[in-house]
Amino acid sequence: MVIKKAPDIASSAITPEHLYVGRRRFLKSVAAMAAVGAVDAGDTPTPVAAATTYNNFYEFGIDKSDPAGHAGSFKAHPWSVAVEGRCAKPGVYTLEDILKPHPREERIYRLRCVEGWSMVIPWNGFPLAALLKRFEPAGDAKYVEFTTVLRPQEMIGQRRRLPHVLDWPYVEGLRMDEAMHPLTLMATGMYGRDLPNQNGAPLRLVVPWKYGFKSIKSIVKIRFTDKQPATSWSREVPEYYAFFSNVNPGRTDSQYRDQSTERRIGEFFMRKTTLFNGYGDQVASLYAGMDLRKNF
Repeated sequence: MVIKKAPDIASSAITPEHLYVGRRRFLKSVAAMAAVGAVDAGDTPTPVAAATTYNNFYEFGIDKSDPAGHAGSFKAHPWSVAVEGRCAKPGVYTLEDILKPHPREERIYRLRCVEGWSMVIPWNGFPLAALLKRFEPAGDAKYVEFTTVLRPQEMIGQRRRLPHVLDWPYVEGLRMDEAMHPLTLMATGMYGRDLPNQNGAPLRLVVPWKYGFKSIKSIVKIRFTDKQPATSWSREVPEYYAFFSNVNPGRTDSQYRDQSTERRIGEFFMRKTTLFNGYGDQVASLYAGMDLRKNF
């Protein structure tokens, strides 16, 4: 990230105070992103062939190879996103509306799956916060809910309800401070290309300190709410998939799968899993005082 040096004039002397304060918040976000780069500097990206053929996207099937095998006929264009709930600017926005004001940037993030495997992926996109602010969330909007497209004619996995899979459409959610955090990305591509269908084209979330299922794919609705959303996996198997679902190696009790180690795709040996997937320096303050085993 290249940051041009400003003239040697105090911003507070030439800018209205409320804009100056906003600029300071922006610079704090830039600093946070610089820290992310330092965290990820030692990670080698997963080969693109693996990242695009080994996926969880149950709308296209439950096997890891199903999304790549069944997503070819999915139509990611044209696309629109409905914005609803507690905000000043609800409406239906085309993909072009969503993307136009936001220059894409690349961020290399780790992705940790609750099943025990992980990847390192160069994502292309923009901060989710920049998009949500455009809709002017109300002061009592404490959560934001996201919904995946429902197209059973194109998504073979949506044609039937299998035990311990899901009711459709897929729904996820974040607390507002999580959604507005500078690490949270609205991804439009990976490896310098547009998102493949099997990876969530044309819009998906990437929330790197949470398990991968929180990073909802093929988003068609954003809803601001004052109540915690009932998300798909937490409705289906609440003892495994609770609302927060932060990566936590301490979740090893008898009611949960062992999360203490992971297998990085492309590697032979297991590696230790780190709290918040290694992004604790940036996000731990969001959960200060919380019991992370109870609020999982």
